[in-house]
Amino acid sequence: MSETITRQDADATVVSDAPVDVRWAPTEPARKPRRLWLKIGVPAAAVVAAATVCSLVLIAPGTTAAGVPVGGQTSGAAAESISSRLADIEVTLGEGGPTVSAADLGATVDASALADAAFAGSPMWNVTAWFAEYGTPDVSLDADRAANALRAALPDAYTDPTPAAVTFQDGAYAVTPAVDGTGVSLDAVRGALQSALATGAGTATVDPTPEAVASVVTTAAAETTASSLNDMIAEAGFYVGDDRAVPVTADTLASWVDVAADETGTFSLTVDAAAIQTAVDTLPDQVNQDPVDANVLSNEAGTVLATLVEGQDGRALGDTSNVARDFADQLAAGDASYDLAADVTARSTVSTVRLAEVDLGEQRLYLKENGKVVDTWLISSGRDGAVTYQGHYSIGWRTPLQDMKGTSRDTGSKYTQPDVPWVMYFNGNQAFHGAYWHDNFGNQMSAGCVNMPPALAKKLYDWMPDGGDVWIHA
Repeated sequence: MSETITRQDADATVVSDAPVDVRWAPTEPARKPRRLWLKIGVPAAAVVAAATVCSLVLIAPGTTAAGVPVGGQTSGAAAESISSRLADIEVTLGEGGPTVSAADLGATVDASALADAAFAGSPMWNVTAWFAEYGTPDVSLDADRAANALRAALPDAYTDPTPAAVTFQDGAYAVTPAVDGTGVSLDAVRGALQSALATGAGTATVDPTPEAVASVVTTAAAETTASSLNDMIAEAGFYVGDDRAVPVTADTLASWVDVAADETGTFSLTVDAAAIQTAVDTLPDQVNQDPVDANVLSNEAGTVLATLVEGQDGRALGDTSNVARDFADQLAAGDASYDLAADVTARSTVSTVRLAEVDLGEQRLYLKENGKVVDTWLISSGRDGAVTYQGHYSIGWRTPLQDMKGTSRDTGSKYTQPDVPWVMYFNGNQAFHGAYWHDNFGNQMSAGCVNMPPALAKKLYDWMPDGGDVWIHA
């Protein structure tokens, strides 16, 4: 189709009769404005952001930790650098001697703490803290691993220490002291590694002269253990209350107990419960008993003067099914006193009151127990002018033999009587005693004492306790 097109320019309107080929098409969209800042600004912003983030997590340039450069690293990477640096150090044992690596020695350092300290003190963002130095290395060694590596490198420097031991002999536990061995000083090796790490050196030289190496099992530990075992021997036994009903001898205890030290040098006890069970099986025959009454001598006031029969409580053993196992556990813990379960019947006490009664009218001595006469014999009391005083008294000082001296109250004459036997004073200077110088018993013969044949005087001496009652009457 041909049309006449009128084109209007800015300055004029032009009319053209030339044919024009016209096709319908969509209108061309308007061109968007160009945003150059996106192409330049976004990457730049990312760079800035990344740099900011890095400055918050990285250690400042030029920073060292324990002598190791860690600038531009994270704390984790810095810790790895420090550990790797230590592991690579070579230790030479003497000039031109064999070498071992720090890794072979089990050398470690707290690299994380060193790295964290470097970051805390010199983060990258703090430009005033760049090129700083942090941390003095504190190297540790795996003692067993280091000793094995050093021994393998220099075997002539090593002898094994002899550990202390605890043994049983002659009824007691004794100690065999520890003897030092020899080896390369681990402290010297550790110090050399620390110095090399701090100064950035790749090698360290150590004097390999052997030094004393103490046993892990020390004499002091053995002495403490032996002392404890000997204390156990002193108290070992099966108890019913406070009574050690069945003592356990030193040899028996030692047969139950094995003493040994572990790799840390600590002594411990291993106890054979089956062996203890053999002893437990005999307990009923040794523990079970009927009560036995105690018998004491007392005066009429009720004061106990002497014990004739101690007596014993009755007891019946309880369940023993767990005794061996429980006692084994106690012994392993250092306790050798085992309390048995038993029903106890308390003993009764019978009190006997003894009285030496003198009937002056009969010139006779009566020995009485609880008011009943158990013996009697003739005596000689004081003459009429030197009477034996009547009254209730008690036995005081006594002696088996004495020279007697005095003045007779009836004659005023002095006397000396040597070797008077079995003397028992009851009232001042008046006493019971034997008389070997006469045999006129049943008549008043003395200067105030009560005398009798020496054999009977000894019988009274043995029968009457100190403090026993005396009654003199007409």
